[in-house]
Amino acid sequence: MIRKLESRKAVIAVVGLGYVGLPTAALFAEAGFKVIGADINSKAIEAVSSGKNHIKEQGLDELVRKNANEGRLRATTNVSQATKDADAIILCVQTPLTKNMKPNLAYLEEACRTVASGLSKGKLVVVESTIPPRTTRDRVAPILEKISGLRCDEEFWLAYCPERLTPGKALKEFVENSRIVGGYNTESAEIASRLFKTVVKGEILVTDSTVAEVAKLSENTFRDINIAFANELALICEHVGVDVMRVIPLANTHPRVNIHNPSCGVGGPCLPKDPFLLLSSVNRKKFKSKVIVPSRRLNETMPLHTARLIIGALKKVDKSIKNSKIAILGVAYKGNVDDARNSPAEKIIQVLTQLGARVTVYDPYCDESFGAERTKSIEDAATNADCLVITTDHDQFKHMKLSSIKMLMKEKPVIVDGKRLLEAEVVKRENFEYYGVGYGSN
Repeated sequence: MIRKLESRKAVIAVVGLGYVGLPTAALFAEAGFKVIGADINSKAIEAVSSGKNHIKEQGLDELVRKNANEGRLRATTNVSQATKDADAIILCVQTPLTKNMKPNLAYLEEACRTVASGLSKGKLVVVESTIPPRTTRDRVAPILEKISGLRCDEEFWLAYCPERLTPGKALKEFVENSRIVGGYNTESAEIASRLFKTVVKGEILVTDSTVAEVAKLSENTFRDINIAFANELALICEHVGVDVMRVIPLANTHPRVNIHNPSCGVGGPCLPKDPFLLLSSVNRKKFKSKVIVPSRRLNETMPLHTARLIIGALKKVDKSIKNSKIAILGVAYKGNVDDARNSPAEKIIQVLTQLGARVTVYDPYCDESFGAERTKSIEDAATNADCLVITTDHDQFKHMKLSSIKMLMKEKPVIVDGKRLLEAEVVKRENFEYYGVGYGSN
């Protein structure tokens, strides 16, 4: 296997061609491997087969087109056959939460059953999906062994290698970031690390699968907690009457302090989910979270807090939320991407709509509107609006010409800055009423 990997003669199957799987498949193909992308989504398969990219990711269009045209990347809906044809199989399927915030491993387990039906001796299986602790050892391995009739660590290898990708920078980060490789056993870890060394320039950090699972979840849980502290600090600053965006830069000059920025909420596929995956590994009756759960709950309240800021800002200029036109700038969960999963904008729009506001949205990247009226530009969104609300930190919003936008809005225009993207004093000089998360002069 090592000789095949180093000579690029190994065939790699990537199961799941979403935000993680397609960049993974394209980069291994670019490294010289023959790659089979497998997915039950026929539209994704049709797109990749014709050299097209069905997700928006910087640089991915060209990579998919080039490697599909040169025959290194092909796609199929037949996961079992892809497994039979491959030497290494990488699982990149979704692992969402249920409605009661429990891990839903149905997609992963189904993928494992299908892969197991095509598994044979001497192959490597790698899980890239984010999973609860002990999933590789207690859920994945038993399924693969039972259906294939093969023994893990003797007849096939198994490892967990969690993704560490940011939408918009996925290709760059896949190659340059350090990578954790957790093996079912020592030999599995060695084989999997050799696979990723063919693409990854960052350090390969080898451990066992359970340590790798906890480490992955710890990364995003820490970030969620840090943001929660920033949000609570912002709420304190609103009460004290100071600007949190003056406080944080000063605090961060301390060599051991790195406070994140507050915002109108935490979105995306990872941060709202991973804390619950981490906690799913403990007995919640015996173990009571004193940090993780309260932090998560605080972050979940920020869209509602932002809605309260909007209501208060309108009241300040003698306007009611009912029948006011509110322009939402940004529905993607983060700047300069098209991904609206778990976006704070969704809750804000729902609350404003329920209170009788007329809500319009503009996002230069994302087609989602969460039921609000979509517009084609900032100017369209701002026309006759009473309030402009920034809910995504797209670069375009940092450079708005406020004087021109003010002319399009109604009298006594309001800006509510949910991402603290604009300088408050600059906005106020243009005769807007300015409100922002953590802005103590609210």
